Amino acid sequence: MGPNTAQAEQPKVPIAGVQNLIAVGSGKGGVGKTTVSVNLAVALSRLGHKVGLLDADVYGPNVPLMMGVRAQPHAIGERIQPLEKSGLRIMSMGFLNPGDKPLVWRGPMLHNIIQQFLRAVDWGELDYLIVDLPPGTGDVQLSLIQTAPLTGAVVVTTPSEVSLEDARKAIHMFQQVRVPILGLVENMSYLECPHCRERIDVFSHGGGKKTAETMNVPFLGELPLDPAVRIGGDTGQPITLGEAGAPFVAIAREVQRRAAEESVKKRPSIQIEE
Repeated sequence: MGPNTAQAEQPKVPIAGVQNLIAVGSGKGGVGKTTVSVNLAVALSRLGHKVGLLDADVYGPNVPLMMGVRAQPHAIGERIQPLEKSGLRIMSMGFLNPGDKPLVWRGPMLHNIIQQFLRAVDWGELDYLIVDLPPGTGDVQLSLIQTAPLTGAVVVTTPSEVSLEDARKAIHMFQQVRVPILGLVENMSYLECPHCRERIDVFSHGGGKKTAETMNVPFLGELPLDPAVRIGGDTGQPITLGEAGAPFVAIAREVQRRAAEESVKKRPSIQIEE
């Protein structure tokens, strides 16, 4: 992709009222990135924060299904009102283009809709705005990174080497444009047999932690391959709404801690004249 340093250092206008803008990305599809985005957002809300969830995966907007929200947003004046569910303020292309009709859009159109979602939506006062990105390192990622000041990024992978190879590309992309990596999440890390409680490493195991150590980025934790997570996503009842969502809450606490550290780094230092 190769964005240059000048692009990365262009002035970026903050999103009014949003304290922390966090992107959730992955190198490839099918690793559970949206599942992590949704449950991370719900977990942060459960921890007492005001949270928004922006579904920026315009080609495959699955947040409406996973959150159980099917409605048409309305506007007050020129401000689009996000939909609300389970304590979250939510916006998705799936609200504007419901059903199975695909979008066939090029870069400039994607840039415009991402800017609309960031600037024209009445997000209000938020501690966190979680942005669920499309997989890969394309136009939507660039539009977000080059125009809005990200607190950091969370990268999702499975333990398989195919997934890890693409996760490394995503990490390199964020690092190249100077977006802090809040951490790497290993999703579908293992399956616990419901009968004998034996741990089964369906997609191998441990690759996420090793990759994080090799690339010198934080490792946020492992998430099991749990049928309840799939059921929650399919029925619009994220698992984090209940006690079974403890692994996501643990990762949310790590994201909260890392985001606070990055915010401190970005504060201008005060020079005291003697």
